[in-house]
Amino acid sequence: MKKLIIMAVILGAIPFQSHSQTKIDGKSMFGAMRARQIGPASMSGRISDLAVVDSDPTVMYVGAAGGGVWKSVSAGVSFRPVFDEHTMSIGKIAIDQNNPDTVWVGTGEPWVRNSTSVGTGIYKTTNGGSTWKFMGLPESERISDIIIHPTDPNVVYVAVQGQLWSSNEERGVYITEDGGNSWNRILYLDEHTGCADLAVDPEDPNVLYAAMWSHRRYPDFFDSGLKHIKGYTNKSGLYKSTDGGKTWSKKENGLTNAPKGRIAIAVAPTNKNKLYATVEMEDEKARGLYTSEDAGENWERVTGVFGVTVRPFYFSRLEVSPHNDSTLLKAGLNLSISNDGGKSFRTVGSGVHSDIHCMWVDPNNEKHVIAGTDGGVYESYDGGYLFKMYMNLPVSQFYHVSVDNAEPFNVYGGLQDNGSWYAPSQKAGGITNSDWKSTFGGDGFYSFAHKSNPDIIYSEYQGGQMVRYNKKTGQAKDIKPYPSKGEEPFRYNWNAPIHLSETNADRLYFGAQYLFMSEDMGDSWKRISGDLTTNDKNRQRQKLTGGLTVDNSTAENNTTIYAIAEAYEDENTIWVGTDDGNLQVTDNQGNSWENVVENIEGLPEGNWVSFIEPGRFDGDVAFVTFDNHRNGDKKPYVFKTRDLGKTWKSITTGDIEGYALSIRQDMVNPNLLFLGTEFGLYISLDGGESWTRFENNKPNAGVRDMDIQPKAYALVMGTHGRGVIIIDDISPLRQITPEV
Repeated sequence: MKKLIIMAVILGAIPFQSHSQTKIDGKSMFGAMRARQIGPASMSGRISDLAVVDSDPTVMYVGAAGGGVWKSVSAGVSFRPVFDEHTMSIGKIAIDQNNPDTVWVGTGEPWVRNSTSVGTGIYKTTNGGSTWKFMGLPESERISDIIIHPTDPNVVYVAVQGQLWSSNEERGVYITEDGGNSWNRILYLDEHTGCADLAVDPEDPNVLYAAMWSHRRYPDFFDSGLKHIKGYTNKSGLYKSTDGGKTWSKKENGLTNAPKGRIAIAVAPTNKNKLYATVEMEDEKARGLYTSEDAGENWERVTGVFGVTVRPFYFSRLEVSPHNDSTLLKAGLNLSISNDGGKSFRTVGSGVHSDIHCMWVDPNNEKHVIAGTDGGVYESYDGGYLFKMYMNLPVSQFYHVSVDNAEPFNVYGGLQDNGSWYAPSQKAGGITNSDWKSTFGGDGFYSFAHKSNPDIIYSEYQGGQMVRYNKKTGQAKDIKPYPSKGEEPFRYNWNAPIHLSETNADRLYFGAQYLFMSEDMGDSWKRISGDLTTNDKNRQRQKLTGGLTVDNSTAENNTTIYAIAEAYEDENTIWVGTDDGNLQVTDNQGNSWENVVENIEGLPEGNWVSFIEPGRFDGDVAFVTFDNHRNGDKKPYVFKTRDLGKTWKSITTGDIEGYALSIRQDMVNPNLLFLGTEFGLYISLDGGESWTRFENNKPNAGVRDMDIQPKAYALVMGTHGRGVIIIDDISPLRQITPEV
């Protein structure tokens, strides 16, 4: 009866349409159907920036790497999202301290790890976040800094870091003098070099400092400083303007002439001549923290300790205390604080999550410090010795999600830098932080419950580290396949795929460059393929990745298997997709394989296979999404085959925004499809002929994975920035057909 009532409500909202009309307008049919967010917030997620009203620190804005902007008017006791209709990846937040209702947000995270999202320009609110207006710079992709003129709010300087995976012209330093209605670029070096940081003289706003950075990511490599582009002259450097950006001069006396990578720059608010900079260079004796006592004319190296040199592409934020020009905070693997101008640092502990990205020091209370990390926001009232965590920011970043058959069913998944977790999908009073249980650590990726034994959970962390976790004992057994003596090393993706069979509860698959199959829950493995990748040696550069600072973390492992799918009712048919463009299929459980990617017309070469969904009604049908943004191409690619890959049809339409990440076919209505992109959830009611974004309580966070719970009729989404989101009952959508 409940479903009939819901269906009646939905259909009652639909205007009359001619029976001859074939395109189904999904948005008008969603009606009162809403998504439900269940967190978690206990481990929160990556915070890219934060801003606080200096005159009233109870008011703050928090920007998440993939979860949008959140506002608190209660000093962090509660938060509400204020940016959900816009891009979820946040680069910088700037408050007009003379009129705190005016806030600027630059989108596109500047901490450019391999899984970072993308931005779409700069936005402004004049009513404290109630509404926002797009103000331009649509091709910027990443905005690293915003400076509002202290006496003329119409003048705003913006640091555009630019596109990460390709060259582009919209980079450098921009200025608006009319409140954002128009923009002028005032510092530009070339299409490979953006502005990573800006600073302003606290007494003279015409004096600006800009840290320019040459850099690029590739599917298999990161190059800070562009060391590996043959014939390229590094353009990274530190620049100063004394006339509001009309002219600039390089200020590197004492920084050596060596090529540079990422630079962070900060001016002491109490001493305009005292500057700090962290400078990335290849020479370990040259890189590190530098200071200037004469407004940047001369520089002296202070230290090169680990806390100030670690992973500059990820940790490059400096904050000088507004009370003392010798007190400096440095973002890093941990928060480092110096009280002697950088000569020595102490490392903050007290349970603060690792990977610090932003800090704020209260101008009215030098002991009040707030920091944003890979695991949320932390606050201290003793100068950064002891911190408390805000456990009310559900901006967790799921890579994958799955469900079991319990009643109510449980949700499982892995989080960026926050391990693997599971929780019930619902309970009286709602899901709370305490309902989430950990099964493993590291960067969590795939996590599944055994199909028939709910005490067994498979979990994984980066680089192919897989365990079988037992809920009863709390023990985790390593079940990763290892090469035999003399065998070629296995290449595991940072996000190596696990797949559980639908036909055999004890069978699972795991992918390196080879496909492995286990029929005893991972106790033993059989290799059922040769190398299914291109095995392109030019894409196997993990040990050299990083550019001027080598960063060999396995994050750039390439020529690996990235997607695995066994047919729902045929154990012999298995699909495999790779991160270097191959799409392989076998119909004899791995005895032979066919690479069918060349049968797909209109697909650029080397496209990353992001997801494979076998047809639920026909074993020869499959849906595949491809993600080419790592080659600078952010268009969606979605295809369907009806003949096991011999021919393909594109089901991409102009309705879709964002590169494609995941796809599912409903198990009841074959025309009901769900597509996850970097900018949200799309639903098709006509087999992919048209798509509609689902926005009812569903923010535009990227949907990395989805699962459908068959008994509860629920669609479960793993978003990379807003945790787990559930549409509880999709059965009304199953009843909508062109005839209806």
